[in-house]
Amino acid sequence: MSAQYSCSLQFMPLSNITQFSPMFYLTSFPGLEAIKHWIFIPFFFMYMVAISGNCFILIIIKTSPRLHTPMYYLLSLLALTDLGLCVSTLPTTMGIFWFNSHHIYFGACQIQMFCIHSFSFMESSVLLIMSFDRFVAICHPLRYSVIITGQQVVRAGLIVIFRGPVATIPIVLLLKAFPYCGSVVLSHSFCLHQEVIQLACTDTTFNNLYGLMVVVFTVMLDLVLIALSYGLILHTVAGLASQEDQHRAFQTCTAHLCAVLVFFVPMMGLSLVHRFGKHAPPAFHLLMANVYLFVPPMLNPIIYSIKTKEIRRVIIKFLGLKKASSESWG
Repeated sequence: MSAQYSCSLQFMPLSNITQFSPMFYLTSFPGLEAIKHWIFIPFFFMYMVAISGNCFILIIIKTSPRLHTPMYYLLSLLALTDLGLCVSTLPTTMGIFWFNSHHIYFGACQIQMFCIHSFSFMESSVLLIMSFDRFVAICHPLRYSVIITGQQVVRAGLIVIFRGPVATIPIVLLLKAFPYCGSVVLSHSFCLHQEVIQLACTDTTFNNLYGLMVVVFTVMLDLVLIALSYGLILHTVAGLASQEDQHRAFQTCTAHLCAVLVFFVPMMGLSLVHRFGKHAPPAFHLLMANVYLFVPPMLNPIIYSIKTKEIRRVIIKFLGLKKASSESWG
């Protein structure tokens, strides 16, 4: 990397640190610059599918009174979260591909990482609430309408909306107080806290420990509770009399289970790569990070459109297809 993309700074007093605002250099796929325009095609396709698909899900739920139920309100919240995640990475990623613009101001980098981490935590929370919805629907079907109400969904939605940002604000704001020296090159096409904090030339123990605690008590805790919910669901389904009832009951969970796998499997894969794949090519690290951020928003609307019978019916009606086509889906 040329000298223009690095800086060497001496440790400065705290009073001067607030006046320093470094400009970071974002990378795309190092070593693959010659085929950058070809790499742009799948990225553009993923953005188009994710944004149009989630907008379509929101429109369908908004315009279909039969979908105005708690389950689909939660699906709307998931679609909004996916849209937020897409929009968070869109400016810098497309800026690199379209305008070869690799630089980002520190303030803009803070805003981007705040949005990315907040929406990631929000998606984890939404998936947890949806797993509880499926647990009540299968394990306590007669009490579902009493436990899962529109008012409860609104309360859960507010918790989801504030949980991620409140947990993310402290570590993002503290980055402003750190001096940065050496190379200010980031290895992704977007800003992540775990990368920026490594560029600080001072003690960052608090940020590291706080970030670890946030991940443990949000994403990891959500995953454990989701697994517990599905353990109870499987126990209830196994106790049903006929295989047809078992299949019908578990079929109501397939879309959500796929969404959980699509979100958490890339996350765990990325964590393993960062921990054990230090000698892997940089492009592989970038690929895993991009899969984690881009694939769930793209696949979630497709999964729910295919696996959810009510949404399939509304889509077929929305597109003006014949009733015979609707029966062929079943």
